[in-house]
Amino acid sequence: MPEPATGDAEFTVAFSGKPIGRQHVTLSRGSSGWIITSTGTLGSPVDLKITRFELKYAPDWQPLELKLEATLRNSPIALSSSFGVTTAINEVTQNGVTSSKEDQISARTIVLPNNFYATYEALAARLSVAEVNSELPVYVAPQAEIKVKVRAITPQMLAGPAGSIPVRKFDVTFSNPASPLEGSITIDNRARLVRIDMPLMGLQVIRDDAASVAVRPESVHNPTDAPVTIPANGFNLVGTITVPPTVAGRLRYPAVVLVGGSGPADRDEIVAGIPIFAELARQLADSGHVVLRYDKRGIGQSGGRTENATLADYADDAMAAVRWLRKRKDVDHRRLVVAGHSEGAPVALMAATNQKAIDGVISIAGPGTSGADLVLEQQQHVLEGMSLSAEQKQAKIDLQKKIQDAVISGKGLDDLPEDVRKQADTPWFRSLLTYDPAKVLARVRQPLLIIQGELDTQVSPSQADRLADLARKRKKASPVEVVHIPGINHLLVEAKTGEVSEYADLKEHKVSPRVSQAIADWIKKSF
Repeated sequence: MPEPATGDAEFTVAFSGKPIGRQHVTLSRGSSGWIITSTGTLGSPVDLKITRFELKYAPDWQPLELKLEATLRNSPIALSSSFGVTTAINEVTQNGVTSSKEDQISARTIVLPNNFYATYEALAARLSVAEVNSELPVYVAPQAEIKVKVRAITPQMLAGPAGSIPVRKFDVTFSNPASPLEGSITIDNRARLVRIDMPLMGLQVIRDDAASVAVRPESVHNPTDAPVTIPANGFNLVGTITVPPTVAGRLRYPAVVLVGGSGPADRDEIVAGIPIFAELARQLADSGHVVLRYDKRGIGQSGGRTENATLADYADDAMAAVRWLRKRKDVDHRRLVVAGHSEGAPVALMAATNQKAIDGVISIAGPGTSGADLVLEQQQHVLEGMSLSAEQKQAKIDLQKKIQDAVISGKGLDDLPEDVRKQADTPWFRSLLTYDPAKVLARVRQPLLIIQGELDTQVSPSQADRLADLARKRKKASPVEVVHIPGINHLLVEAKTGEVSEYADLKEHKVSPRVSQAIADWIKKSF
């Protein structure tokens, strides 16, 4: 059985990049098993004050008892749960009214009541001995039991002023009844919780010793990498520049700015254990390019906030990176291009409409339809692989359309379930849904390269052709080139099916050199 280190820990909780409170956690070990206790306060939108929290597990991590008392939105609540091997008996008290509820659970389920993040210490302990594709039972007390599946495991080193912390990041999927929720749980080498990230919810829970902006996960380092700081709009972006190996007699090189996709993407754009941008930067540097990649605002070591950030704001950051890069003496100002991957592709195109210093734009796995249409297309693809009736699938599509219409119009948001509204009603999601490549491309004058993996199931290959058709309809259109790469998925690696379910099997794969070769060839002949 996993034996995590005991002791105290302090966590900061943030929603949409804004700290809203803290929770203190203690994990202790007694003769009867494990005890997790916690106190803390969270502000809006949660509005939770914990006055008592105690969760007991047997030595083999079978849950025994949970007792909590708190105030939720100025209303006192209490929960008392006792656990058998396969049953959970709950007494819930709210506004002075007590009700009982009994649920069937799995043996050694992990108890995770919503918003009480101390409970993730038990999940961290169990993950410490988990493998890729394993599933763990989780009881969201007092609601229902779900499964948590491990999609990928990435060893990292959190390097900071106080030293380095060896950690492992577990990419997981919570199989919630409404829709699966993807996130990541980071644990240290003592099997203790370090960090929780739920991008779709905008949630981050970070242990104090890992919360400093000076702390950055290091999973890969190229021989010619160097850290850089880039002045942006009221804050600094922090990134890495990768330069070519020294070549005698050559002073200026073509340059590429890499713009990351959705979620908390840092400069290396690690997805399913694959450092997409770090590998792409090395390949491009080896072929004679200066490459700049950076942590998105509010992520990693970069400053700024994410709660009100839109695609336009991220385009401003890309322009700041271009201005900074253009000042370097080793950069050829006539051959400076911006390459965006996935959601970064629209950001790169938007940056090009306002920055004449950008000589060319590269869309890698970028959409050719509106954001609203892309989200629906992605949902339909997911539904195709689910064993649901046609009526059930249509109901989910109709709900997604209702959500998107409410977010775009601002009307009907109050009719959505609270958890859905919190995830959907954000400036970023609204800007994504309303993104229209036709309108943006009409103002892009630079040459355009479109790269698309033929096995991409997140942004279908047809999206690349749609984007090219729109680009060619521009007045006085600059050259447009489309490169379809067989056998490549959304992560730019060789794959068999391209499905997300396959990602866990690809963590040892490298970004295909055919991607960097396509970029290098295009730059050479275009400028």
